[in-house]
Amino acid sequence: MPAELWSRSQGQTLILTIHNPESRNAIEPAIYAAGIEALNVAERSPEVRSVLIAGSDGMFCAGGNLRRLLAQRQTTPEVQAQGIEGLHQWISTIRAYPKPIIAAVEGAAAGAGFSLALACDLIVAARNAVFVMAYSNVALSPDGGASWSLAHALPRQLASELLLCGARITPERLHALGVVNRLSEPGGALADALALAEELNARAPNVLASCKELLTEAPFTPLAAQLDLERAHFLKNLHHPNAGTGISAFLEKRQPQYE
Repeated sequence: MPAELWSRSQGQTLILTIHNPESRNAIEPAIYAAGIEALNVAERSPEVRSVLIAGSDGMFCAGGNLRRLLAQRQTTPEVQAQGIEGLHQWISTIRAYPKPIIAAVEGAAAGAGFSLALACDLIVAARNAVFVMAYSNVALSPDGGASWSLAHALPRQLASELLLCGARITPERLHALGVVNRLSEPGGALADALALAEELNARAPNVLASCKELLTEAPFTPLAAQLDLERAHFLKNLHHPNAGTGISAFLEKRQPQYE
């Protein structure tokens, strides 16, 4: 059975589900390509206001397919580089995507699966989920932006422990560190992630896009430049029709309906 990325919509949320049960939902080039295509289509659709990434059968993603990687050792590095580039294009697409993306994690988020979850804006994880940067356990170094994400999210010593030791970290500890946003009971991550998506869907899409861009730029931008960027976004959003809707609804104590 080939690896697939299932796509369906629930309300204004696009749900992308990794399905590769023979390899514990390992991700492969076909999934990277499907993920990029799905996001590109959804970005142009006003009907989609958020995206949720999950895994089928109670398993988020076990990372890369080790059998495929072992076979790649018989080819040239350039061949494997193409596969890594596909993954990195998907990660870059997720990071730059203007709409909120939520990871709903049940079971293992290992290796590139952990990298994929970290690339999302928000993470909802079941209490029995397993997060592990498994690369060094099989004599590999990280990909999928793992080193970047961990270096930005965690103290160096903890990021080092995860990457160097291949140590597991619990959802509870990641929640305490601010990496996981919501903890769910086992089997409840998808439902809780959808509830979070509905909260976001009720907010002004243009403002969510601005918040994402500002957060992306902030770590690399001097304060003066960031203040200029905030001013530009504020003025753009103030003169968007949604601002009139939101301010009026607040003053009149009613729920706004954003376009």
